[in-house]
Amino acid sequence: MKTNAKMLKRNLFIASFIIPTFLFFCVFTIYPVIQALQKSFYDWSGMSENSEFVGLDNFVELFKDPIVLRAIGNDYFLVVGKVIGIMILATFFAVALTRFNLRGTGFFRAIFFIPNVISVVVVGVLWNFIYNPQIGFLNAFLSLFTEEKVDITWLGFPQHTIWMLLPPTIWAGIGFYMILMIAAIVNIPASYYEAANIDGAGQWSQFRHITMPLIWEQIKVSIVNIVITTLNGSFVIIQLMTNGGQPDNTTQVMGSYLYRMAFQQYHFGYGAAIGVMILIVSLITTLILQRIMRQETIEMH
Repeated sequence: MKTNAKMLKRNLFIASFIIPTFLFFCVFTIYPVIQALQKSFYDWSGMSENSEFVGLDNFVELFKDPIVLRAIGNDYFLVVGKVIGIMILATFFAVALTRFNLRGTGFFRAIFFIPNVISVVVVGVLWNFIYNPQIGFLNAFLSLFTEEKVDITWLGFPQHTIWMLLPPTIWAGIGFYMILMIAAIVNIPASYYEAANIDGAGQWSQFRHITMPLIWEQIKVSIVNIVITTLNGSFVIIQLMTNGGQPDNTTQVMGSYLYRMAFQQYHFGYGAAIGVMILIVSLITTLILQRIMRQETIEMH
């Protein structure tokens, strides 16, 4: 009887943590997804009480919309650019701050983490100032090396504006993933590196054969997280820095296009269809990534 009572208390204790979280997840995640899926089958302005069932018409229109294809391409451009840029820099700085005998490592960790503390709105405003053609820091810096004042409109070139969005998004994400890599590296036993030093292995060889295999799980988690947050969260930086995809929709992403169609042009049913597309694209991309990066995790003994 005592054993059963203990098991009951244990189960109730576990349920007290799981049930509220599950309810929160259902209310704020599952329910909105179901609602978005339902609304995607209707022609609805989002403001009126009347809505017309149109079946798959919104999805048919979506696949014919050239802006949607451009938006998906821009999303994946940002995904690839952020994964490469953030992972290379975050891993480099993590290794430098843990494997090299540098002074003030705590200071550098704090400095790199600052962009993750401030709001993405502040990041967008800050980089808008940096790119400003009249009073921006970038033009002012380049003007130091030229005879005439540089006044390049960095966010005004249709073919290159999307490239200018990579530096702020990469800069804003380095700190978090650097801390994640540092946490994994410091847990690697020092004896592994000592044995490698005795065998004459250099820093690059140690990184390839010790550090990388033992932090691979954290690298996979980081890449998947970057992909998901980029596909679902690029809207804010696009809205702030390019006024929702300008010039001429060349920087449009799925999130910003959803906002335009649903909340600016009041084509809410079509916007819901775009939201469903974002969900499907995110799930498919994540599954493909998980399969590509599937590798046996090396455990430390």
